[in-house]
Amino acid sequence: MTREREAHALRAAIAAGRLSAADACRASLDAIARLDPELHAFQHVMADAASARARAVDADPSAKQAPLAGVPVAIKDNILTRGVPTTACSKILEGYIPPYDATVIERLTRAGAVIVGKTNCDEFAMGSSTENSAFGPARNPWATDRTPGGSSGGSAAAVASGMVPIALGSDTGGSIRQPAALCGVLGLKPTYGRVSRYGLIAFASSFDQIGPFTRTARDAADVLAVIAGHDPLDSTTVETPVADYAAALTGDVRGLRVGVPGHLLTHGVDPDITRAFERALDELRAAGAELTDIALPHADLAIAVYYLIGNAEASSNLARYDGVRYGRRAPAATVTEMYARTRDRGFGAEVKRRIMIGTYVLSAGYYDAYYLKAQQVRTLIRRDYDEAFTRVDVVAVPTSPTAAFRLGERASDPIQMYLSDVFTVSANLAGLPAISIPCGLTDARLPAGLQLTARPFDESTLLRAADALERRTSWATERPPIFA
Repeated sequence: MTREREAHALRAAIAAGRLSAADACRASLDAIARLDPELHAFQHVMADAASARARAVDADPSAKQAPLAGVPVAIKDNILTRGVPTTACSKILEGYIPPYDATVIERLTRAGAVIVGKTNCDEFAMGSSTENSAFGPARNPWATDRTPGGSSGGSAAAVASGMVPIALGSDTGGSIRQPAALCGVLGLKPTYGRVSRYGLIAFASSFDQIGPFTRTARDAADVLAVIAGHDPLDSTTVETPVADYAAALTGDVRGLRVGVPGHLLTHGVDPDITRAFERALDELRAAGAELTDIALPHADLAIAVYYLIGNAEASSNLARYDGVRYGRRAPAATVTEMYARTRDRGFGAEVKRRIMIGTYVLSAGYYDAYYLKAQQVRTLIRRDYDEAFTRVDVVAVPTSPTAAFRLGERASDPIQMYLSDVFTVSANLAGLPAISIPCGLTDARLPAGLQLTARPFDESTLLRAADALERRTSWATERPPIFA
């Protein structure tokens, strides 16, 4: 992009007149044109609209003082943008153009950001590799034969490759944190209710949260400060005041109590990931943090619980795609036949699988045995964290049990694909904030991520820990072979 690689540096240069928003936008668009044919991180590039927006920022002296003035931003393709194709990377929404902006888009625009495009993702955010996109997978900038993770893989790849300094994703079971780890960037899932979901195409409404991908904790703090806060258009948002996240970036984690559930790390984690995780814990300890062994007794049930409740909610949410109101409609002789053909042709295999599972667990005779029981265990998982937080401030695990795997490697084995989220789904089940922080490279030079989970609405502590690690290590400055 430009000499100023991070969002806060770009914004400072634009505010001071050392750089124009138009030049920053042009550099981002040039990087996309050069790199995206290989990475396919973008689903739609808004070159003309972005350039016009950047010129408008340059022309307004007050706009240049906004929190994200002139900063190029990419948006996951399941977040509505008025007048711009938004498909959730599904054929059933191919060509759909929303008539309104999501709340996060409105807030980014008011903060001076320049939205340059919509990013590739798994269809309706259902996946862990971006291979479920109806328009082809995104690729990892560290190794283009490997996945960038999912479902927000395009956003992660866009930031990791330097095409943009900031991207938004959504996280239902790890869809920000897992691709952040696999691409070597920072990914933050806020507390449920911290960021408005208005205008986010729903997957599982009691899990979904929008959050940022960045290369630094400072940038994540700045973005969260802009998009967080109560929204009267989303009844699940809370009126808890938005913290001064940037003020938390002191570099000081002395006395921070870090809980480590070692019983979860005894199998299924690649040795390279274990070593990177232990190095990150050593750095936190050296910085003054206190490590404590803890137990999360019901964590091993989290994947099963997540895929029961999440799919049940998906089955309900995706019932609206019937060919009547918007999106694709298949020709047919009767309404019933039109419903069936539209959904059969419009949805991909993974989405159909999840709808069928969700419909089954909600059906008469199975509701109590599966859905209700899963909700009861979900409560136990939240109580485990409540108990842990009486002793510690954050819980630490690897973000992903493996580094980025090869495209196609798990395509025929959905269970192995689902296990990519084994460490991330619990935060969504419990509604807690969680962050993935770069913590080094494997022997094959693939990124690893450290996940920290905190108490509700304590994103400041997560960002403080990320900032401390950035100051002590060079992990966040590592760059992939493909970098703008």
